[in-house]
Amino acid sequence: MTNYLDFERPLAEIEGKAEELRAMARANEEMDIETEAAALDKKARELLVDLYSKLTPWRKCQVARHPQRPHCRDYIAALFTEYTPLAGDRNFADDHAVMGGLARFEDQPVVVIGHEKGHDTKSRILHNFGMARPEGYRKAVRLMELADKFGLPVITLVDTAGAYPGKGAEERGQSEAIARSTEKCLQIGVPLISIIIGEGGSGGAVAFATADRVAMLEHSIYSVISPEGCASILWKDAEKMREAAEALRLTAQDLAELGVNDRVIPEPMGGAHRDPQAAIKAVGAALGGMLAELEGKSAKKLIKDRRKKFLDLGSKGLAA
Repeated sequence: MTNYLDFERPLAEIEGKAEELRAMARANEEMDIETEAAALDKKARELLVDLYSKLTPWRKCQVARHPQRPHCRDYIAALFTEYTPLAGDRNFADDHAVMGGLARFEDQPVVVIGHEKGHDTKSRILHNFGMARPEGYRKAVRLMELADKFGLPVITLVDTAGAYPGKGAEERGQSEAIARSTEKCLQIGVPLISIIIGEGGSGGAVAFATADRVAMLEHSIYSVISPEGCASILWKDAEKMREAAEALRLTAQDLAELGVNDRVIPEPMGGAHRDPQAAIKAVGAALGGMLAELEGKSAKKLIKDRRKKFLDLGSKGLAA
């Protein structure tokens, strides 16, 4: 069953009418409704193209957060083989918001790490809605160190509203854990590729995305704060999130223009949630291309280029 977003309500009505007609035809085989249903299908396709050709930043936020959008677990299951999960930070606990381990991508050994949000109420609670605690970032550091030791490329799949801001997380050193993970991204001498598959929120995302190559799905977002949080601070009104989304320049297209991401991965018409397999296939193709770009580079060269990439951020246009 399709979960429609607020701005998709006209589309829901048309597709609903087409389905009602087909349900009536199934109940009464003598009815011939295919011509009328096909006309509704055509109208729905045209409306879908129209809606998604002019998405505002706020609507892109809604698409990026769609509950039926493929998550980290889906990408790992479809794109990687021989996945062996590794758990725990060897210090406190295992954080289910972060999953990762050893795997093969197109038969190449890699380490894959990502935020997992969950797909239903039970799994979302288990994975804390993709918001990692300190032990999640320390697990990521442990996996990156393992990858560096054995010369394995690291692939990170980012999908989080941000690091978990709870009292326990702060007591266990949340900000320090995020900083250590970001630092480790800059230190490892193996290719590091990050893909924003949904939300990239604040330092919780940066800790995984300080990479040689940063790619974003077409309707994903990446920002220093959520639009709601930004609106609450600047306007003292969370309902100003639409204005905040515009101001934050958080879309994949805006960030490509600013030089924050290196590649925008096209999504199926209507977003990744409408055709998860096509979206996953597109991510796999982009991932293969980015790994090929980094192949053969020495550890020293990778670290030097990665460091320069992030030191140069924000300088675009300043020389003029």
